Amino acid sequence: MQNNYSAQSIQILKGLEAVRKRPGMYIGSTGVDGLHHLVYEVVDNSIDEALAGYCSEITVQIEPGNIIQVTDNGRGIPTDIHPAEGISAMEVVLTRLHAGGKFDKGSYKVSGGLHGVGVSVVNALSEWTEVRVHQKGEVHFQKYHRGVPEKPVEVIGTTDITGTVVRFRPDDQIFEGTDFSFDILSTRLRELAFLNKGIRIRIIDSRLPNIKQHDFIFEGGVAEFVQYLNRSKNAIHEPPIYFEAVRDDVAMEIALEYNDGYNENMFSFVNNINTREGGTHLVGFKAALTRTLNDFAKKSKFAKKMDENLSGDDVREGLTAVVSVKVPDPQFEGQTKGKLGNSEVRGIVESQVNESLNYFFEQNPKVVDAIIEKSMMAAKARMAARRAREMTRRKGFLESTGLPGKLADCSERDPAKTELYIVEGDSAGGSAKQGRSREFQAILALWGKMLNVEKARQDKVLANDKLQPIISALGASAGNEFNVEKLRYHKIIIMADADVDGSHIRTLLLTFFYRYMTEALEKGYIYIAMPPLYKMWVGKDVRYAFTDAERDRTLAEMRQIHTSTINMQRYKGLGEMNPDQLWETTMNPETRSIMRISMDDAVEAEEIFSCLMGEQVAPRRQFIEENALTVQNLDV
Repeated sequence: MQNNYSAQSIQILKGLEAVRKRPGMYIGSTGVDGLHHLVYEVVDNSIDEALAGYCSEITVQIEPGNIIQVTDNGRGIPTDIHPAEGISAMEVVLTRLHAGGKFDKGSYKVSGGLHGVGVSVVNALSEWTEVRVHQKGEVHFQKYHRGVPEKPVEVIGTTDITGTVVRFRPDDQIFEGTDFSFDILSTRLRELAFLNKGIRIRIIDSRLPNIKQHDFIFEGGVAEFVQYLNRSKNAIHEPPIYFEAVRDDVAMEIALEYNDGYNENMFSFVNNINTREGGTHLVGFKAALTRTLNDFAKKSKFAKKMDENLSGDDVREGLTAVVSVKVPDPQFEGQTKGKLGNSEVRGIVESQVNESLNYFFEQNPKVVDAIIEKSMMAAKARMAARRAREMTRRKGFLESTGLPGKLADCSERDPAKTELYIVEGDSAGGSAKQGRSREFQAILALWGKMLNVEKARQDKVLANDKLQPIISALGASAGNEFNVEKLRYHKIIIMADADVDGSHIRTLLLTFFYRYMTEALEKGYIYIAMPPLYKMWVGKDVRYAFTDAERDRTLAEMRQIHTSTINMQRYKGLGEMNPDQLWETTMNPETRSIMRISMDDAVEAEEIFSCLMGEQVAPRRQFIEENALTVQNLDV
């Protein structure tokens, strides 16, 4: 092996080569998320124009061939000659990293696109890109192939409008697939329309004969957003508490509404970026809410019933809130922009929320009484939950020391190498225990349906005899005390029958993980086993199929090989498989199919769990009606 590491070994990637070489550094991945991120980057530029007051309409169109066109009526990308580069500023923006108007405070006061890499990265990762700029009565045009311009920017016509049209086709040499999802794009565009009230955002999918489209415009801003999030819940006051203000150059728009549920749903945004990990703006909001409600509680008719101050968890039970701030120079922690770090924003938000809530509560005594009463009930439940935790801890349910009797553990102790199968039914559990690899696979058999945690308080959840074994086996506690670092297994695989009951059990378990072990979902530790539906065999030629379509394909293949009768068995449940079959089809890492559960969109996840598992029937009926046509075979 040669060891000539010299100056010649150092590669310099010029222009957009670096993006094509390491796309994950710029858009996160080359999978579904990265593909859709291309659209968000272009749309973010249009939104920045809207924030600056120059754009009121944005249209995203998915054309046949998965071509994307984003049109806005802003000022248009500058097209005059750039003084330093000697070419059109439009070409600079499309072909140079870290080139954009976001660095000049005179151009944009606030912006979501902080690094100036947005549209140039889209250009680099597209097979081709076309840009038309309508500006000063002329249409300026340039086309690029994999980031390289065909020729200089040229004027191709006249116009009486302003704006930018970016049209591109993602490069299938870069991406694992280039099929855009109308629903994924709609979710983000709806969110942007809520966060930027009065801006019209349209999405049109013209890939099929029946064109699908949404037209989003919300004059109510984040107040409408909260109502949208709460539509599957029973609100205890209407409309949402809403206020907007500008303080020390920080613009904030905040809405909150309480429902009769037990879960806290808070979403925070900075310059339209979803700060999933919160930050100083959210800390300021929470502190002001807790202090203000405690001040009012001490002066209320409930004061004599208070044993201690309401905690933050008490005042946020059943709360749905959206906190959106626009900050001139945001400092984010981490590459993902997941957490706001500006220390001054906490005090600004806290003082404004305190002032606005005080004013609202003084004017609306019935609303504040309803909130305080709910918070005091939450406090009582918290104390009961604390007693339940102490009791269950003494019994060993919340600690890793006392493992449940139904757990067949594995010998490996490194969580990164171990798997826990949560299996429905004692029969399937027995087969799984015999068929597993004892070295790294643990089995926990459950019986019957567990509690729907969406409709229960924490003390009931911790005391539930179906959920206690799961909490105990995983060894990382649950709820506020959940510590993902203590998880005993980094693959938690739900294995249930492929029927209606099995689907219900999977959904109940996923709801539990979402509400009480959220970080395990976020880290990708939760999986669903995919047992086969059919077994087909002729002699020693044994094959399995996971869907009806796969069964038909497999039968057709086998008929070309065998002249004798093909035997076929449809598995009604996991208990029908012997240990060897279960290992071969569902548990052997070399041959099995398992599906990782990811949570890319917290807002969408909250909406789905509330809709499917919550109290309200109407949203669930609507969901079923809208999605019934996509279900081919329903086992009832």
